[in-house]
Amino acid sequence: MEGVSRVRYLRLTDTPFDAREFSLLWLIALATYGVGDIVTTLTILYYERRFDEANALLVASTDALGHWGLVLPKLAVFFLCLGICVYGARVGDKVLYYLPPVTLSVIGAFATAFNLRLFVG
Repeated sequence: MEGVSRVRYLRLTDTPFDAREFSLLWLIALATYGVGDIVTTLTILYYERRFDEANALLVASTDALGHWGLVLPKLAVFFLCLGICVYGARVGDKVLYYLPPVTLSVIGAFATAFNLRLFVG
């Protein structure tokens, strides 16, 4: 019985939001923030070596953990935002539903474009 109640919380059927829209929002966030930003940042930091990371927390993290020091904090932020979005869907709050994936998408698109601009010169 406990497994059935968990599955219920992973569905958007009891919310005012559409599952396809949810998937599209998070696919864009994943592509820009999760893949674009991480791949371009790793490329610049570890293969180009002309630039250094500007975020002091990520510098400390990458010094301690290498590549994972960049990936793990970004994954944590991604999953935190996903949780906020799911919670927003459950309570019917449009701001909590839309803001996390849109914010990650904008930040990811900007960071990817910025990193590509640095890489190209």
